[in-house]
Amino acid sequence: MQSEQSHSKAGILFTSPYLIHLVVFFLYPVGFSLYLVFHRWDLMTDPEYVGLRNFTYLMSDHLFWQALTNTLYFLVIHIPLQIIVALALAIVLAKPLKGRVFFRATFFLPVVISGAAVTILWQRLYSTEVGLINYVLSLVGIDAVPWLTDPGIAMPAIAIMATWKNLGLYVVFFLAGILAIPQTVYEAAKMEGASSWHEFRYITLPLLKPTMFLVVVMSTLGGFNLFIEPYVMTGGGPLGSTMSVVLYMYKQAFSFQHMGYAATLGFALALIIMVCVFIQKKYLDSERYY
Repeated sequence: MQSEQSHSKAGILFTSPYLIHLVVFFLYPVGFSLYLVFHRWDLMTDPEYVGLRNFTYLMSDHLFWQALTNTLYFLVIHIPLQIIVALALAIVLAKPLKGRVFFRATFFLPVVISGAAVTILWQRLYSTEVGLINYVLSLVGIDAVPWLTDPGIAMPAIAIMATWKNLGLYVVFFLAGILAIPQTVYEAAKMEGASSWHEFRYITLPLLKPTMFLVVVMSTLGGFNLFIEPYVMTGGGPLGSTMSVVLYMYKQAFSFQHMGYAATLGFALALIIMVCVFIQKKYLDSERYY
């Protein structure tokens, strides 16, 4: 009995750091955010109970709906681009090419670099007057493109930058999935006269389904959390064209001290993400995916 008690105490002792971390950094913030949803709080005075007023304002807040539209527009560009490019690079790097280990590390390098540093770098590249991209375009006779100052171009430009930043991670995922496919399957297909396209269409793509689902979900989560790129590069402009939901939430909380409304935005975003992931799972689990 005493031995069992000592083992129980030891188990509690070893798990206590995780439990403390769970309470302090997850349960308490979520609970306090849920409390703020029904209150108005400006960090200076005591929270004031407002009932469902934050939700009512959310439904009629055109700036929120614009930010949500901008975020969805970003996802429509970012996710397909990221999947296509990452999958193509993974297929190439899976082949026995010379120097492929170097290229695998090179493509992954931007993932481990500070997001703020990468964003500042691309801000310089996108500069209308002195940016390297416009300089290269001028060499072939193309006029300077206002990458970050044109409302119709700014969000696609940010999507390209975000794709470059996260590409290496998804290349690794796809590469691991491709290398896990038994080579005997491809050998049998070759013996039946299958072309490279048929191997990709009927072997590689279906067997990469779990990896594809992982990449789509992680890209969706990352896209909905778009913040640092528009915050550093455009501040949400021009004309609100790059204002993401998270950036709008940040401004409501720390620029206007609307902490209760910012918490409401956070819960609304979480609900939207859950719906999107559910739809993605339902589609990727269907036979139409093949």
